[in-house]
Amino acid sequence: MAKNKNVEKYISDHSRWGEGLKLLRDFLTKFPLQETIKWGAPVYTYKDKNCIGLAAFKNHYALWLFHGSLLKDNIQLLQNAQEGKTQSLRQIRFSDSTPPDVSLLKPYVIELMNVMDNETPPKTKPKKLILTKEFKELFEIQPDLEKDFVALSPGKQKEYVSYIAEAKRESTRKARLEKILPLLKERKGLNDKYKNC
Repeated sequence: MAKNKNVEKYISDHSRWGEGLKLLRDFLTKFPLQETIKWGAPVYTYKDKNCIGLAAFKNHYALWLFHGSLLKDNIQLLQNAQEGKTQSLRQIRFSDSTPPDVSLLKPYVIELMNVMDNETPPKTKPKKLILTKEFKELFEIQPDLEKDFVALSPGKQKEYVSYIAEAKRESTRKARLEKILPLLKERKGLNDKYKNC
């Protein structure tokens, strides 16, 4: 699916949740937030910083609070989408059985804007990347590839390591390693080709 250029298109592309997404959009536009599209989805910025996003999935839709982990009073509805991976981002999920109640959401948005006015989100130290034995062996044989790998962003390095580590069989790991060699030599990320769709 092509990336959406505006919020109306995003909502129409996710018609199953259209009514709820429209309700959330109308609610968010009442605050001093700027509506934009980032990563193909609606994002609402506050003082030029990402504040809240809308997202639609197969079984639910959600409000993403970019600095939700900093909330202290309004936390009952918050969920961490990927425990151990996401740091500040929190979400509030909705579905057919749990539609949005904007009267409950208003204190979350107000507190979030207050937090963004008064606090700087804590910077966490990225975890040290642990290379698989396949990468270690490859870099011993081809040190230039290690330079190419190190030149990539930490996120792209992690994508490559995860891609190899997730393969259960050694033959699959080796095949995957052969497949990514041209990308590494070009200093491209594993998923770069999908990011410009």
